[in-house]
Amino acid sequence: MLFALYQPDIPQNAGTILRLGACMGLAVHIIEPAGFQWSDRTLRRAGMDYVDHVEIVRHDSFARFLEDRPAGRLVLATTRAATAHTEFEFAADDILLFGRESAGVPENVHAAADARIVVPMRPEMRSLNIAVSAAIIAGEALRQTDGFCLPAS
Repeated sequence: MLFALYQPDIPQNAGTILRLGACMGLAVHIIEPAGFQWSDRTLRRAGMDYVDHVEIVRHDSFARFLEDRPAGRLVLATTRAATAHTEFEFAADDILLFGRESAGVPENVHAAADARIVVPMRPEMRSLNIAVSAAIIAGEALRQTDGFCLPAS
């Protein structure tokens, strides 16, 4: 399982997801262009020293990502989905795709997804922070696939 971030535009959120990936053992693929400089100190501040412990793969476009991505279903987190993340049956090789914080993903990316899921929330609320959504969805996906890195007892 891995994260894919489509043109992320808030470095603090990308940094938080990098930290989450490091802690959960999930690679993070960045689909460019990002809305910030990769060397941005806010990215480093949010990811702290965890950024050095996560596999980061950068793709210069969505087309290149599709060409180079590992095998597995592309599972898009979107407020336009009808399937709750808790009702979806995750697989260990799923690619969890998250769109731009400001605009989601365009139609061609939406159409390329093998599945679309949503984190259920109160109907009067617009959306969750992308890093919060990533944590909620990854937690359920890892639970279903026994993917948590638990210490030996």
